[in-house]
Amino acid sequence: MPWRGTDGLSQMVPEEWTIHTPSQALLDGSRFRTCALEVIMAQTKSLTRKGSVRVLVADSTPLTGRLIADVLRRDRRFAIIDASGSSVLPTAASLKPDVAIISETLEGARGRGFEILIKLRAAVPKTRTVMLLDSAERNLVVEAFRSGARGVFCRNDALKMLARCVHKVHEGQLWVNGPQLEFLLETLATAPATRLVDSQGARLLSNREQEVVRWLAGGHTNSEIARELKLSENTIKNHLSRIFKKLGMSSRVEVVTYAASQRASAGPSVER
Repeated sequence: MPWRGTDGLSQMVPEEWTIHTPSQALLDGSRFRTCALEVIMAQTKSLTRKGSVRVLVADSTPLTGRLIADVLRRDRRFAIIDASGSSVLPTAASLKPDVAIISETLEGARGRGFEILIKLRAAVPKTRTVMLLDSAERNLVVEAFRSGARGVFCRNDALKMLARCVHKVHEGQLWVNGPQLEFLLETLATAPATRLVDSQGARLLSNREQEVVRWLAGGHTNSEIARELKLSENTIKNHLSRIFKKLGMSSRVEVVTYAASQRASAGPSVER
């Protein structure tokens, strides 16, 4: 009859590793620890395999976090990192995920996810974040982008769309729907004008480029902007190319959304 240690580990290992006599306990215990170490190393290796997108998931509860992680694991291009609210920052700093999915509610506190996001941007600036919102309320959407999110995903959205959301954000695009973009445009129109700056406060755009962005946010075409600024349409196109390059963006929507988040951060804090 197989010998079992008091910790019951012999029930957790393959039959060929079952300990048959007390004298074999130390040897087989060492084998078990070696196996566990190999599993951990394999998991770490999977996060760094070539071509994979490393995705950190931090939801409000472990159960929903595992559900999201399991859905994303169906896409073999993802390497999933599951984290709790308290371990998000150290885990991200250590593993440097490509994309993080952060719930607005963490550690039992609504709005805690926004605070984590701001700290995450400072600690791992190359990680792009999707904010998981309990609802698509205007103040939550604006606060998410103000805090630095590259996309928002609501709990009432089809979960099968989350993988596409992650891919788009990883590719450098924004994930925002029409009504949510409207929230940002309205914020951009009503908030005080502000300069677009980087994390150190340095100006990103020239005065003329910022002027172009303001007209762009108003929904104007290149020809309309050219007419208003008394410039040629080709000059406006050149300005837009430089703006895209300086901001690391590739579309007009991205520029407008970024400008809205910058202005929102300069205005009164958003109520939660």
